[in-house]
Amino acid sequence: MGRASSPGVGMRILAFSIAVLWASAAGAKPWNGIEPGVSHRDDVAKKFGEPSKTVVVESKEILAYVGPRAIKGTTEAQFKIDTASKLVERIDVFPAPMVDREAVESTYGPPCAPGTSPAKACYVKKLTDEFQTYFLYAKLGLAVFWNEDGKSVKSFVFQQPKASQ
Repeated sequence: MGRASSPGVGMRILAFSIAVLWASAAGAKPWNGIEPGVSHRDDVAKKFGEPSKTVVVESKEILAYVGPRAIKGTTEAQFKIDTASKLVERIDVFPAPMVDREAVESTYGPPCAPGTSPAKACYVKKLTDEFQTYFLYAKLGLAVFWNEDGKSVKSFVFQQPKASQ
């Protein structure tokens, strides 16, 4: 009853691998050449062209690539830009292929052992205020949000790692 023999597992892993090839193997916080805290708004526009939609909320500009302008491997990608510095603060990626827990863990790391300070990337399972489950890979600056079924990824959020998460 090995997982490797389950139908579709190889295809899901392959599809997931394609969707995250853009993520850096070293830190996994850059996505498709854009790194939160380092890349600027102009870098996003040069790489992907004009967004489908631009919204300004408080001091943040959100560039959304959706529909015909969706970035390959996604149904949507959003870049949150600080309006003063023009730096990318956060990237939200909604993957087109179905991505499951096994693919996430094999790419980014397993659950963290309780009560330890891990040397390698691992996640802590958390809940939002709206009771949405997500895995926080604090060392990578990555949060993986799950669909209501709890089995497939809703979105990936890439941002600068925070020391106290």
